Amino acid sequence: MSVGLLAVVDDILTAALKASSKAAGVVIDDAAVTPQYVQGITPARELPVVGKIALGSIANKFLIIIPVALLLTAFAPWVLPYLLIVGGAYLCFEGAEKVLEWFGATHGHGEEGARDEKRLVLGAIRTDLILSTEIMLISLANLDPGLDLGMTLAVLSVIAVLMTGVVYGAVALLVKIDDVGLKMAKNPVKRVRHTGTRIVRSMPAVFRVISIVGTVAMLWVGGHLVLVNLGEVGWHFPADLLHGAEHALAALGGFAMWLAGTVVSAIAGLAVGLVIVGTVVGIAKLFGKEPTFHEGGESPEALVRH
Repeated sequence: MSVGLLAVVDDILTAALKASSKAAGVVIDDAAVTPQYVQGITPARELPVVGKIALGSIANKFLIIIPVALLLTAFAPWVLPYLLIVGGAYLCFEGAEKVLEWFGATHGHGEEGARDEKRLVLGAIRTDLILSTEIMLISLANLDPGLDLGMTLAVLSVIAVLMTGVVYGAVALLVKIDDVGLKMAKNPVKRVRHTGTRIVRSMPAVFRVISIVGTVAMLWVGGHLVLVNLGEVGWHFPADLLHGAEHALAALGGFAMWLAGTVVSAIAGLAVGLVIVGTVVGIAKLFGKEPTFHEGGESPEALVRH
């Protein structure tokens, strides 16, 4: 009995690792995006906020994404591309709004102090919902079609827990590494003390890079979702444009193909996001209101000030 159980567990873990490996790029993007939502809060609240976002991510996967994905895959698979287009458009909107903020277009954000922890967490969980949806759908698409419902659910559950742990473990490490540096800087050993000082001094630049990478990741993933799924619903030109750019550099190797696809997706994501931002601002002004978009991510300049 125990041998049979171990065999089942081994099959589940093997299937989970194989299926989730295809989603590694989105996992990296998720880990790059999330630290933006934690910056600017007090150090004592950083890990609790990461914990809240991680719990929200688990809830996203188990209460929304997995049940809906299984139901739609079984009964209405044609709906999935439309949902992914909507989710991708939201990421494009978020990314474009942050790019505009870098150039001083704040769109009525208000004062920094007006953003409370609850809004930071909710904003991060909403973004996680889109990224986690792509992670889980990519994983679902790469499962053996011969798996029964119970096995499929078990494998997706393992992937959900595994990916959440990887992403938010990395985020927790990133946001607390400066505290580690501060402790090292007080160490009586000179070499350790100098290393700690270098860590502390380098963190503003590190978070600046993370902020930029996170924003580009939003635009890249969002643009890719929009382009590919427009092809799935019948408008093939955007997807053909993406694949054409990739194939044009195929002779230069896999990295060149990936880079071409990433650049095209990011540019498309920025264009889509700017259109959405402009539409939202225009509609709001028609009604005499000033939209507030900002929910936690900060511009690179703000990160350096922290």
